[in-house]
Amino acid sequence: MFISSAFAQAAPAAAASGDMQSSLMGMLPLVLMFVVLYFVMIRPQMKKAKDHKNMIEALGKGDEVVTAGGVLGKVTKLTESFVSIEVANGVELQLQRSSVVQVLPKGTIK
Repeated sequence: MFISSAFAQAAPAAAASGDMQSSLMGMLPLVLMFVVLYFVMIRPQMKKAKDHKNMIEALGKGDEVVTAGGVLGKVTKLTESFVSIEVANGVELQLQRSSVVQVLPKGTIK
């Protein structure tokens, strides 16, 4: 009385080529979003990292640099992973090479 009868439905037919096309069209927005994400975010980030690596490898004695903390100085010594910069007469700081963010044109620091 309170329970109604349940009737089984017929099983759907095997997937046709139309179903496959609709599933591919459903994936299209996801693929497009990934492509846009790659060109807008991932690729520029990789290029920036590559440019920073090349700049750090090209550092030389006498270069005028800016550190990540905003300190300006002239490179006095270089090792494999550290750089010493002179920030004032007789004042040297030893920093990691990766903390150098910019190489300035010669003569910027007086």
